[in-house]
Amino acid sequence: MDEVADLERVEDFPRYVDRRGTGSSKWDAVTERFGVADALPLWVADGDFSAPKAVQEAIRKRAEHPIYGYSEYTEGFYESIEDWYRRRFGWEIEREWIVPEHGVVLSLNLAIEAYTEVGEGVIVQTPIYPPFLKAVRHHRRKLLENPLQVTPEGCRIDFDDLEAKASEAKLLLLCSPHNPSGRAWSDEELERIAEIAEKYDLIVVSDEIHSDIVYTRPHRPLASLPGMRERSLVLHAPSKTFNIAGLNTSYALIPNDSLRRRYIAAHERAGLDNGNVFGIVALEAAYREGEAWLEAMLEIYRENIAYVRDFLAQHTPKIRPLPVEATYLIWLDCRELGLEDEALQSFFLQEAQLALNPGISFGKEGSGFMRLNVATSGENLEEAMTRLERAYRERFA
Repeated sequence: MDEVADLERVEDFPRYVDRRGTGSSKWDAVTERFGVADALPLWVADGDFSAPKAVQEAIRKRAEHPIYGYSEYTEGFYESIEDWYRRRFGWEIEREWIVPEHGVVLSLNLAIEAYTEVGEGVIVQTPIYPPFLKAVRHHRRKLLENPLQVTPEGCRIDFDDLEAKASEAKLLLLCSPHNPSGRAWSDEELERIAEIAEKYDLIVVSDEIHSDIVYTRPHRPLASLPGMRERSLVLHAPSKTFNIAGLNTSYALIPNDSLRRRYIAAHERAGLDNGNVFGIVALEAAYREGEAWLEAMLEIYRENIAYVRDFLAQHTPKIRPLPVEATYLIWLDCRELGLEDEALQSFFLQEAQLALNPGISFGKEGSGFMRLNVATSGENLEEAMTRLERAYRERFA
């Protein structure tokens, strides 16, 4: 608490803001999505904290110009991405590698279309962010699941199974850090993925949208590994990092010329052009001036994660959070409650009055789990835990 209290004296400190009544998907769509009006929303990976002041000012300044027409990606847009990767990850990237995009999920879909044909195999590591599964099925590719192994230390990759699936696949969709489990893959794990990709001539699409939100080890971009420059692309955005997802601005880093041309061709076939006029200036401002804000935000996340972990251990011991190495998401192992997935979701929603993401939506390996988002105020989390403890005692104590 003392460290966070010290950070609050920083001028650009993240502030909790009540988002109700702003058209927020997280808050204002709860009744429509979950059917319960007073459920506390801790679901979609979206935060409740003010964006950095530099971002607010950049958007405000741009809004003062009264024309919001088609906009090009500026030199500052590219330079700020290069500088960010140099400072945060120690990776020297080149401008030509950067392909501006309108969202990481869109990039996943374009990559599948660019690098595979109908019926070819695409590997996903379940449980996984649901758009991974939807993208493969939507494009009528063969879904090859590489189930992660749940351990007390967190999810682990079954490399024997991954290698078996790699022999019949063209593409691997990697989530690094992993959503929903909160794993930050180790260098050894990433290097093993690289070995398998090279052995079986796999292209790897690495969704690294949470790579700025890590706690246990420095993030390593997959394409920076030896041999992966020629067979991988990194997808990233400032959206999770700086809580600006609604600006729909992202980018792909594609070092290999051939892979980049194929991706851009898929992008053009989709009829995509120009960027979000406010997203362009927001990205540059965030990457140039938002680092102190981010460090303060990470301390809030650490405190919130520790609070939830300790509360559950003391008051609801049959609900076990997996260790969180990255993201602001907690993967709750609720299997000891003995509830089927529909009943588990009903327990959280109807009895605890909490709107969380059901684990089963992340694939069958998510059965018995729930995903909780801690990117909200301490007061909201305290209310959430109070509700959960009350429901838990009434049902299971």
